[in-house]
Amino acid sequence: MKYNRINKNLFIHNRKEFVAQMDSHALAVFNSNDIYPVSADSTQPFQQHRDIFYLSGVDQEESILVLSPFSKNKVHREVLFLKETNEHIAVWEGEKLTKEAAFETAGIKTVYWLSDFDKIFKQMMAEVDAIYLNTNEHLRANTEVETREDRFIKKVRIDYPAHSMRKSAPILHRIRSIKSDIEIDLMQTACNITKSAVERILKFIKPGVWEYEIEAELMHEFLINRSQGFAYTPIVASGASACVLHYIQNNQQCKDGDVILLDVGAEYANYASDLTRSLPVNGQFSARQKEVYNSVLNVKKAAEKLLIPGTMLNDYHKEVGKLMESELLKLNLIDKTDIKNQDPNWPAYKKYFMHGTSHFIGLDTHDLGLYDEPIKAGMAFTCEPGIYIPEEDLGIRIEDDLVVQKSGAPFNLMGDIPIEVDEIETLMNE
Repeated sequence: MKYNRINKNLFIHNRKEFVAQMDSHALAVFNSNDIYPVSADSTQPFQQHRDIFYLSGVDQEESILVLSPFSKNKVHREVLFLKETNEHIAVWEGEKLTKEAAFETAGIKTVYWLSDFDKIFKQMMAEVDAIYLNTNEHLRANTEVETREDRFIKKVRIDYPAHSMRKSAPILHRIRSIKSDIEIDLMQTACNITKSAVERILKFIKPGVWEYEIEAELMHEFLINRSQGFAYTPIVASGASACVLHYIQNNQQCKDGDVILLDVGAEYANYASDLTRSLPVNGQFSARQKEVYNSVLNVKKAAEKLLIPGTMLNDYHKEVGKLMESELLKLNLIDKTDIKNQDPNWPAYKKYFMHGTSHFIGLDTHDLGLYDEPIKAGMAFTCEPGIYIPEEDLGIRIEDDLVVQKSGAPFNLMGDIPIEVDEIETLMNE
């Protein structure tokens, strides 16, 4: 890992929050991700499962966390099982967590090697009636690929058919959505790294550069600041490509007169940042580009103020739709007849703004959270309105990351990243 060690109090606190919502006479199990193969002996870089990381800070493969708060054996109330390290592994793969280092990372005193798991786990299961299994219930999840967690669940169902099964997901969706001060600091670090990268490319972008060259400049700044890289697949979309919402080819040359849409963000310590800026390739917005840009910015500024405790996200998105409708009327992209004849399930503004405005952000770019419950202080959201006009080869989206406060407007983790037309143009032409 490239990041600095995280205060273990974060993970101690997170486990307490999870355990407080467990049923009695139950335990919960969380597995690391696999190292996924590509072909031959090639593998993808390891990415830790966010749930075991959230609860332990352990950031290596073949790790298991078991929480059994009602165990009569006190040493088994929190247990980590880790891949045993030795000199051979250290030479070939690098140093793995020792038992002492695991305590410093997670604050968990009881650590066994993974080879002891079946024996110890059988003892732990004998003391409980139910087990919490960690299934992926994110609404946008693709669950085709079998994970280490999936294999574990299959085995538990066979080995312990008399135990009741519970779901960890509802608890995690609730507690992970509220960010602690330590988490907000980590997210701020990710956003600060993203800011450095934006400042770098504002001086780099000009007619003739290629989208992948911009991607490379961003990656350089991320890595040099202890980030693993992009928090998600970067979008570097110039001209007409900016109207393709998930354009990731990043293989076109940037032309004079085009606007380039950058949807990029650094990760830090597994925490995501998610930023979008739309920049004039030649350093100067045209009158029309500026008009559309400022309309998007107007919607964003007004939408941010709606992210307050008690608001339902469904209502929030409807209100943002009204804000966008007003701006599209000013831009003469829709008219009152379009609104009068619109389908209530697909309003007229959706022709030019077809995606949602905000999603949870944290350990995942599209983080866990409950969309059918009111917004609470401590939740973190993106705010990312956009206007896409294919007939003008123009797509504008602007996005920042925000933390909901107990009162007033949310705190903008990206509040010092250039966003106004004048400051963007000034920095690009220095």
